[in-house]
Amino acid sequence: SNMYSDLASTMAVMKKEDVKVPPTCEQQVEPLKAEIQALNKVISDQQHYIQELHRNHGRHLEQIPSAPLGAGSAHRDCSDVFADGNVASGVYVIRPDGSPTALSVYCDMNNGGGWTVFQRRRDGKENFDSRAWVEYKHGFGDMFSPEGEFWLGNEPLHHLTLQGNYELRIDMEDFDGNQRYAEYKNFLVDDEEDEYQLHLGEYTGNAGNALVNTQMSPPEEEAWSVPGIKFSTYDHLNDSDSRCVRHSRSGWWFSRCDSGNLNGHYYNGPYQAMTDDGVVWYTWHGWWYSIKSVVMMVRADDLQHPAE
Repeated sequence: SNMYSDLASTMAVMKKEDVKVPPTCEQQVEPLKAEIQALNKVISDQQHYIQELHRNHGRHLEQIPSAPLGAGSAHRDCSDVFADGNVASGVYVIRPDGSPTALSVYCDMNNGGGWTVFQRRRDGKENFDSRAWVEYKHGFGDMFSPEGEFWLGNEPLHHLTLQGNYELRIDMEDFDGNQRYAEYKNFLVDDEEDEYQLHLGEYTGNAGNALVNTQMSPPEEEAWSVPGIKFSTYDHLNDSDSRCVRHSRSGWWFSRCDSGNLNGHYYNGPYQAMTDDGVVWYTWHGWWYSIKSVVMMVRADDLQHPAE
């Protein structure tokens, strides 16, 4: 009987030793806090690294020498190209007045011809997010392919629109194949000293006027006059509410945050956006719908049609 008693005592001790007391909530919280802090540091380090890459890239862009102007660069814009008898859409070389370089631009000869394209979005292959001020200044992307996505650049856009009276046309298509457009008279982009400030005149079209004054809430189609909206990027904030650009991540003229942001994050579906940071045109599809494709282009008001 003593043997069985000793065995039972030994097994009881072993069972007590095998039983592990679960940690308390307080004991679990501290390691989790430390892990979160470590992850936040990793995220912060990555953000600093990305910003440094942008700064280095910007410095390299600023150091690129200007290309010499060729004798054949006689056209001031695509309106001149069209008036000279070139009626096929494609890439042409132009030289806007005051521009230090000749420019390769895509000319769209539809809708009356003579349109100089300065933005195209189609499939999200080109990243418009977190681009630095200097990248939006000089431009980026692939304009040489009819399907390529690109931003021509704020500096070329300034030289283009400074030549006279220009109109802006925006063609948009949603994921169901529906198409809308917006046109604005007196389209002008100021120089860098004035933060590439945007000026627009009278609106016409069937997409609604989403580029409105910040005092308009919500945007109204009949309110067409925009006194001037400065361009903003994540590293060069100019909008009255910096939340807009930080939220949207892209460079744009934030007239009322995302009421009309066509440089927003590209989503491969209309309602895939978790926030209103997509390719947005509020007066057509609201804040939560991200548009499939966009083309933005300018044309001289006094376009001359080629002789028959």
